Amino acid sequence: MSKQTTKLVKAITSRDEDFAQWYTDVCKKAELMDYTAAKGFIIYRPYGYRLWENIQEYLNEKFRQTGHDNVYFPLVIPESLFQKEADHVEGFAPETAIVTIGGKEELSERLIIRPTSEVLFCDHFSHIISSYRDLPKKYNQWCSVVRWEKTTRPFLRGSEFLWQEGHTIHQTETEARQETMDILDIYRNLGKELLAIPFLTGKKTEKEKFAGAVDTYAIEALMHDNKALQSGTTHYLGTGFAKAFGIQFLDQSNQLQYVHQTSWGVSTRLIGAIIMVHGDDSGLVLPPFVAPIQVIIVPIQTDREGIIEACDALAQRLSDKHLRVKVDKSDKSPGWKFSESEMQGIPIRIEVGPRDLEKGECVVVKRVNHSKTVEKLTVVADKMPSMLQEIHDEMYQKALDNAQDNTHEAQSYAEFKELIANNAGYVKMMWCGNSACETKIKEETTATSRCIPFIQEHLGDYCPVCGEKAKYLVYFAKAY
Repeated sequence: MSKQTTKLVKAITSRDEDFAQWYTDVCKKAELMDYTAAKGFIIYRPYGYRLWENIQEYLNEKFRQTGHDNVYFPLVIPESLFQKEADHVEGFAPETAIVTIGGKEELSERLIIRPTSEVLFCDHFSHIISSYRDLPKKYNQWCSVVRWEKTTRPFLRGSEFLWQEGHTIHQTETEARQETMDILDIYRNLGKELLAIPFLTGKKTEKEKFAGAVDTYAIEALMHDNKALQSGTTHYLGTGFAKAFGIQFLDQSNQLQYVHQTSWGVSTRLIGAIIMVHGDDSGLVLPPFVAPIQVIIVPIQTDREGIIEACDALAQRLSDKHLRVKVDKSDKSPGWKFSESEMQGIPIRIEVGPRDLEKGECVVVKRVNHSKTVEKLTVVADKMPSMLQEIHDEMYQKALDNAQDNTHEAQSYAEFKELIANNAGYVKMMWCGNSACETKIKEETTATSRCIPFIQEHLGDYCPVCGEKAKYLVYFAKAY
């Protein structure tokens, strides 16, 4: 290994030594982001933003298939409008950034920089809905939001982050509740099909639900350090916002009714999940279908006749199969190029040197397990799609095995505390439904309820925390 290559690898702290520092190192060294002069606000560099674009492309296709339209709403919300829904205001008040001056003049009404856009959509819906024939309205917005966080970390928690937020209104509760479940399925499939992340799904407790929602549902993922990450949510909002904003329609019987509403979203937190679920001590390990570059071709001895031409020809054959491919023609040493491609998590590296070319062969290296095979140049492009699918499946299974291996049951509160103290991952335990027990758990262990799973198991009749009759099985974990 060259000095340059060694330097690049040593730039990353070991995961087991300091996971938080490892994460920051990878974000920076893989050139996903950079910091700015404004604390809590980051730059999404091209490689990192391309990950987000690939997530957008996947979701946009799913949203179009399910009848959703993309829209864009303003960045700011008049304070009087923001205050119309009391629970919503109370939930977001500590995080809001407020504009008080425009130019050189103090504003007559302060403007809230959107922490989320429910009130803007509600105000708009109140103006355009009059009849059942106007329903449903199924909108989605790609934008940034601002929440004034005290502690920030790239992609996971920032003063500004990128997301999509869906907002829909329906005639009936049944339709709206079905919407929340349908979107939850899209999010779960996003994990399985694109991110190679198995999401735990379920309902949030009353204490953990979205401000202003009747019910909140979530996708949760377990990171390498056994902390959970809430990776997306869907909300059935009921008629609370509709009543606050006067969103009514005449039904088929010519009676005025309030609409039933949903909202839902995922954010650039998903990039953080990709890093922490799949990465290793050499950097990123990207699932093939979300990776900005799926195959990198590294010519060895670029000055030798025919090498660059062979690499370009191979790249064209891969591109014809709609794969994202790059030929690294830089003047860096092969060792540096290998290390750099590993840092970037590129799923497959193909090496072509003079001896390989003489034999009509190339060396294929998988990032996920560093396995090497020798393939014929004439057929390697044909093998790539199935090889990428195999890598994706292997990464998904590895993440699933990790989540299952780090899911435990607690029969007593003492056992629960011991498991949490030992960084056990998910801990399943019965619960009475009382938020006081949740508060006690958080204060004494820092663990929080992640969700009430749809498939309920019976681990006991009583809540281990208070001894009252148990109502639900809940997944708990320390979380980001």
